[in-house]
Amino acid sequence: MAKKNEPAIEPKIIDQQMGQILSERYLSYALSTIMDRALPDVRDGMKPVHRRLMYAMSQLNLRPELAPKKSARVVGDVIGKYHPHGDSSVYDAMVRLAQDFNVRYPLVDGQGNFGNIDGDNAAAMRYTEARLTAVAQLMLEGIGENAVDFRPNYDGSESEPVVLPGAFPNLLANGSTGIAVGMATNIPPFNVAEICDAALAMLDEDISPKKLASFIKGPDFPTGGILVEPKENIIKAYEEGKGAFRVRAKWEVEELKRGTYQIIITEIPYQVQKSRLIEKIADLVMNKKLPLLDDIRDESAEDIRIVLVPRSGNVGAELLMEALFRSTDLETRFNMNLNVLGYTESGALVPQVMGLKAAIQAWLDHQQVVLVRRSQHRLEKVLYRLEVLEGFLTVYLNVDKVIKIIRTKDHPKEELIKEFKLTEIQAEAILNMRLRALNKLQEIELQTEHDELSKERDALDKLIKSEARQWTVIKKQINSLQEIFGPKTALGKRRTQIGKAPEPVDIESLEEAMIEKEPITVLCSSKGWVKAMKGHDIDPKGIKYKDGDRAKFVLEAQTTDKILVFGSNGRFYTIGGDELPPGRGFGEPLRIIVNLPNDADIVDMQVYKPEEKMIVAADDGRGFIVKMADVLAQTKNGKQVLNVSGKVEAKLCKPIGEGHDHVAVIGKNRKMIVFALEEIPEMTKGRGVILQKYKDGGLGDFKTFIWADGLTYKYGTGETLVGDLNPWVGNRAQAGRLPPNGFPKSNTFG
Repeated sequence: MAKKNEPAIEPKIIDQQMGQILSERYLSYALSTIMDRALPDVRDGMKPVHRRLMYAMSQLNLRPELAPKKSARVVGDVIGKYHPHGDSSVYDAMVRLAQDFNVRYPLVDGQGNFGNIDGDNAAAMRYTEARLTAVAQLMLEGIGENAVDFRPNYDGSESEPVVLPGAFPNLLANGSTGIAVGMATNIPPFNVAEICDAALAMLDEDISPKKLASFIKGPDFPTGGILVEPKENIIKAYEEGKGAFRVRAKWEVEELKRGTYQIIITEIPYQVQKSRLIEKIADLVMNKKLPLLDDIRDESAEDIRIVLVPRSGNVGAELLMEALFRSTDLETRFNMNLNVLGYTESGALVPQVMGLKAAIQAWLDHQQVVLVRRSQHRLEKVLYRLEVLEGFLTVYLNVDKVIKIIRTKDHPKEELIKEFKLTEIQAEAILNMRLRALNKLQEIELQTEHDELSKERDALDKLIKSEARQWTVIKKQINSLQEIFGPKTALGKRRTQIGKAPEPVDIESLEEAMIEKEPITVLCSSKGWVKAMKGHDIDPKGIKYKDGDRAKFVLEAQTTDKILVFGSNGRFYTIGGDELPPGRGFGEPLRIIVNLPNDADIVDMQVYKPEEKMIVAADDGRGFIVKMADVLAQTKNGKQVLNVSGKVEAKLCKPIGEGHDHVAVIGKNRKMIVFALEEIPEMTKGRGVILQKYKDGGLGDFKTFIWADGLTYKYGTGETLVGDLNPWVGNRAQAGRLPPNGFPKSNTFG
């Protein structure tokens, strides 16, 4: 409450819509996040927290050649002077800058546990120590020479750089990642030697994205791997600043005894945690989703060594790796979004997506600005020193007179300025001289220094006024970078290999290879009880059935196969090999597995082969050719293929052998006809056409064959070949004539 005789303070009331207030405040927060937290500056490639870390460490004199200091000390200085946020966020940022598996060219040299590629966290900041690396020194080069602007810190007690001089192309060399409000950035690291090659080429000519890609062949990730992205995609990503890079693990085959082998993974894709990768692959092996792989072991020490043991030496290493690439993080895609804070033509610093060429040009332009500012700063120092030296040289020409003035006059400074026409700076310097500096040798040294500085002044003056000279100096600086980070040096050697884009893979065959196969024998009894026994070459006579039941269908298949069941109702039913009941006991009724009606019987069972064709026929002698691929049922209710009605039922279903060109049909009336297979039409469903004409009875059996090989039928324990088929040759739908002597009385070909 207001005291007596004091005016009351009127409250300030803002009459504004809540929606408008929220919109303005949220926009302010969003811009703050984008500009001051999430996006890097295109000039030095740093966000504020990284820039403040570098500057604070330089203020602590943590140069590479000096002893490191506790990380807690560094973090304390950063949050106390420049970055008023939590200590964990600052320490996490510093840890990442020290991890050689996260940063291509580390900026912090960490002593102690700074985490590892398995995803283990760094030790607490009180246990670790840190200092700058030589790369960080390049980023800070000229920071005390007015190379960049400074601004007050958050409380105005200190000043901090707006941007670092950045003689090292940090944005592209180390990349960056960040998420803001409504936008994000994700920049991969590139090779410094290649960036320098591209920059030098850009200083000589206007290069195209294709030419740029000939210098910068692709990202160069800290963890290596193989880049398998097509070149045209890389060029497009460089041009637009957006794209994806497909990276695979590097692997090799290690031969073992007895024709076996194992696969060794030596490099994994960027930002993939090794421990999680191994855990994921182990889970897939346990769940039998990678049947080609038997075991995985981690034998890593300093270098990565992941051992993959195939289930069999017959499994192709390429096929196994292709399966792993498709289902694990042994292959990843790095999505590039080169979204940075860059200058517009009007000079405003705003978020923008840049192409690779524009990003390099922005760094070059920044280097030009830094060079001019450093040169101007040096020129001011040189001019000041020359002014002082000219005053000193005046003293040596009039040493006795100068001494007399200093000894006898009450205001020697003013007298010196008046007598010798000196400046205040020169007069002050003369008064501060020591007597021992008045010897002849010192005079010669001062004259030599004056001559050298005069030459430097002229050179700096020409450099500041000539843009061509500036770019020449920048070229020399880039050449110096290449000497440090050249392709033959340890720092500059490319880690990520450039590989060819993989050939298209047959997805079906790959998926088939990824599913565990086991040989099974499918047994179905005459009463419709079905089961699957492991293995092949099983003698059906040794299988026990219920009383009065016996074996009817015996099929050799794989657990990955589909089994086709043809019912007397003309419908096809589909069963997966892995859906069949196991071989113990009597199995299960087929009617439970598929919805086969009680009034329908099982006509036939076959292993599904999509490339094959077969003939389906009813007992009235009608039928047609159908592809197996067209009879596959998607539900338990099956798929109607052969239309039957009344007393007519489906009778037979037989595959057409390879190269078969004729078919022999015999009826229950014991008459046989032979005709060309091409007379039977191919259909997907329907009644079909008449295969053989009957007055009495119906269809007994049919058999396709190759005319040149002849027609055979079972006789006793062997087979009999019909010598001359011409008597039975006719056209489809004819009645035919009696079969050869000795033909089975069952009217079947066996």
